[in-house]
Amino acid sequence: MGVSTTSGLMQGKYAWLKLLLITAIVALNGYAIIMMYASGEYAFALLNLVIVASGVYVFTSKRAYAHRYIYPGMAGMVMFIIFPLLYTVGIAFTNYSGTNLLTLERVERMHLARTYTAQGGTFDFAMLESGEGKYVLQLVQDDKVLVSSPLSPISNSELSARKQTLESSEVKLSHVEQKPELEVAQIRAITQNRQFLNSLVLVTPEGDELVMSGLRKFAAQAPLFTKLDKDRVLQDSGVVIPGGSALRNNQTGELMMPNMETGFYQYIDGNAEFVGNRVTPGFTVNIGWKNFERVVKDDGIKKPFVQIFIWTVIFAGCSVAFTLAIGMVLACVIQWEELKGRAIYRVLLILPYAVPAFISILVFKGLFNQNFGEINALLNAWFGIKPDWFTDPTLAKTMILIVNTWLGYPYMMILCMGLLKSIPEDLYEASAMDGAGPIKNFFNITVPLLMKPLTPLLIASFAFNFNNFVLIQLLTSGGPDIIGATTPAGTTDLLVSYTYRIAFEGSGTQDFGLASAIATMIFLVVGAIALFNLRLTNANKSV
Repeated sequence: MGVSTTSGLMQGKYAWLKLLLITAIVALNGYAIIMMYASGEYAFALLNLVIVASGVYVFTSKRAYAHRYIYPGMAGMVMFIIFPLLYTVGIAFTNYSGTNLLTLERVERMHLARTYTAQGGTFDFAMLESGEGKYVLQLVQDDKVLVSSPLSPISNSELSARKQTLESSEVKLSHVEQKPELEVAQIRAITQNRQFLNSLVLVTPEGDELVMSGLRKFAAQAPLFTKLDKDRVLQDSGVVIPGGSALRNNQTGELMMPNMETGFYQYIDGNAEFVGNRVTPGFTVNIGWKNFERVVKDDGIKKPFVQIFIWTVIFAGCSVAFTLAIGMVLACVIQWEELKGRAIYRVLLILPYAVPAFISILVFKGLFNQNFGEINALLNAWFGIKPDWFTDPTLAKTMILIVNTWLGYPYMMILCMGLLKSIPEDLYEASAMDGAGPIKNFFNITVPLLMKPLTPLLIASFAFNFNNFVLIQLLTSGGPDIIGATTPAGTTDLLVSYTYRIAFEGSGTQDFGLASAIATMIFLVVGAIALFNLRLTNANKSV
């Protein structure tokens, strides 16, 4: 009995259950999309909308129902490969960094929420116990003493429930000649009623409004900035400042506007020119190709980038060459029929491949320890030397190649062991009749016949080592550092670890835009290697 390819999802015995499931998925993701959009995450909202809408169409439409088998894979590729790639490329054209994380609207709201101590000043504050769970608020400024009538604090839960209708938010204060003779409550009472105290607005006899500014302080707070609600003409130059685009400093009367080139608010002069320092926090703006230009023109970035790029190529190439050489030789030795105990040797030589790489790396980090490591202890005992493996750039690179060769040779050995089975024994017998020895056979027969099928795998291994982040991060963390670099950069960094350090270890100024630009360049390089690998594979098939 065949299955009809035209039957839709909404047919059958459990059609109502399927409809209910789809409705729930659409409702939940619809809510998530709205929340993402409201929080300014437009790209993620669009991604969610596309994935859900296409999924509903594929699983409910008769025309697209046959594609339901490949949809999960396609959706996963879009979510975890295509979208992150496009998102990274998009960030590369912005100034997104540790100081420019927010949107312009959020930065504006933060500036409008800032306050300063206005007329009325700051008062020392204390809570006085007046009995029956009530407190008198006492505020002191020099010789001035202000007190409130007894208040009953409201619990945090009740305050949250009555937040919109709380009638006691304003409390009148009155002058007294001397401090009331009441017991001062402990600091614990203030912390327990902090939410209630924060909701109060104390009004002095002069009409000043005071709010809580610390555990022991009440102060007259006023907004530091206000937004211009209408156009304003600058008297010095006659330039018109559009309403809603500038903020006025209520303390100094100066105007500041968002600088769309730097991503910060800055004060302007009478000619509407930006002057003075930038006002943090910053916001994200598009800056075009500037991040890519920095890699090319800024010596503090260009020189470390070129140095790290060269080392990355050398590291990947040497790793492939060393692991291939050792793996191929060991594979030939293990396949030698005259060798006794070949099974034991095979197991022992494959063990480094069975142990998780991060464990082996951390073990080697301890072995190469300059002061307590076993390797330096042996070198000191035999030759009287203690190499600085982690502080000398050349020795650090040598150590990395040694460790990576240890981690990688079993893989090459396993590949060669399988490929050696495909080499006809007649070739070795004919060569032996001509008087050739094992070494000559190795270079004239084994290596040429193994290199052709190994070439695509070697290119793949090169691409893997080109982005071998785990080894560098666990073993040296990129050190020792490159002198003169304006971004975090080390002599043993690969491009991928260099990008990571720029993005996340920038001393509070993480430059995600620059890191994304470098990541884009890495993608192009690795993509070119993958394309070369595909063409080489196709060329081998046609031969």
